[in-house]
Amino acid sequence: MQSCLPDIKGIIISDYCKGMITRALIRKVLALAGSRIFIAADPKIGHFDYYRGVSLITPNINEASFGSGIDIMDDKTLYAAGRRLLKKLQCRSVIITRGDEGMTLFENGGRATHIPTCAREVYDVSGAGDTVIAALTLSHCAGASLKEAADVANHAAGVVVGKIGTAAATQQEVMESMRACKPPVP
Repeated sequence: MQSCLPDIKGIIISDYCKGMITRALIRKVLALAGSRIFIAADPKIGHFDYYRGVSLITPNINEASFGSGIDIMDDKTLYAAGRRLLKKLQCRSVIITRGDEGMTLFENGGRATHIPTCAREVYDVSGAGDTVIAALTLSHCAGASLKEAADVANHAAGVVVGKIGTAAATQQEVMESMRACKPPVP
């Protein structure tokens, strides 16, 4: 990994609770990457404390409830959970994915931004979280702000849930989604 660090702009850590992702591994990645490399993590229940200091975490609403210790039931508890995760994990940003309610971006030192979904038929949510973190990291590392990258990720996830089985969103499909349904990003 060290030999390719000069060429890396982003690292994605997707934790499936299978034993591959450990606290020691995350510490090593953070130490090697420094502050120059954007590190996005999709944490799982029981592993939130591993991710202290990463650039971004992308829990779903259930994972965020567990990780923050706040039962997310409405906007007030959602915002409290997002702020607590930012503080607890000392990361720069948190995106809580909320299924058909879109996602909410919490930035350190900033306010929360809700990114709504576009109305569409959902066939299969398999891979939606992986799509979010991949599209967001790619967009952000290519120069998009976190809000812009979250909008791209939201559209990409919308494309994949409209397909049966684990699927990928093409650049053309994401662009078509963005043209057809452009929810405002504050």
